[in-house]
Amino acid sequence: MNLKVEDWDDAYANGAYIEAADSYPGKWTRAALRYRQTMAKKQLADIDISYGTSERQKLDIFRPEDNRQGLLVFIHGGYWRAFDKSCWSHLAQGAIQRGWAVALPSYDLAPAVPISEITRQVGAAIAMAAITLDGPIRLAGHSAGGHLVCRMICRDSPLAPDVRARIERVVSISGLHDLRPLLKTKMNDDFNMDEAEARAESPALNHPIDNAELVCWVGAEERPEFIRQAELLANIWTGFGIRTSLHKAPAQHHFNVVESLADPHSALIRCLLE
Repeated sequence: MNLKVEDWDDAYANGAYIEAADSYPGKWTRAALRYRQTMAKKQLADIDISYGTSERQKLDIFRPEDNRQGLLVFIHGGYWRAFDKSCWSHLAQGAIQRGWAVALPSYDLAPAVPISEITRQVGAAIAMAAITLDGPIRLAGHSAGGHLVCRMICRDSPLAPDVRARIERVVSISGLHDLRPLLKTKMNDDFNMDEAEARAESPALNHPIDNAELVCWVGAEERPEFIRQAELLANIWTGFGIRTSLHKAPAQHHFNVVESLADPHSALIRCLLE
């Protein structure tokens, strides 16, 4: 079996291997807008809360009508180069229907800022959400967002100890956990990472905090590199004695795997919140 990767750009390309891939962003954005409007009419949405100085450093918070269980923070993906919170509002509804408040931040993108700065901004966004809402915290992130939520439970996390102590579980959905292979892709023209930053920003090369609980969730139909990245972190962090698990969602690929967050009865939501 030949396991050598010959084309690293292809290894991390998702859209080329997903039917009707171009239709997904528009579908997400329309569903997100409808959900935001619905929650705003119910006065259950706080939109564009600033947590930093730049225009993109804002977050939205959606609240359940009653029986609030805690706070879920969802961090979007897009290879640290695309999307914002307004594309994903509808993904809050699964947790909302289970009584959890949900925060969704945007953050500055590469190449305007390095990935290390995005990590810092996500920490600031979570800290702001934690001030706004009390109770336990769960984190979920998709793709690059999976990387970012895992960075929150590394020993060099930007989060203050009191906020880290509230985090009960982190679910990395199709996350990127070792950034060194991305140095070999054309995307690094935007990331502008060197070996030192790639190592420092890789959860798989970092040490988790002692109370961490990690779930690596990935679609069974995803590109082999994303499956390997999920297997890698679950394997390595198990060696630190924390609770880890790996789930390969049948018949799901990189774009539809995250959509299960909108379903309060999905296996992903149950894994995240129960």
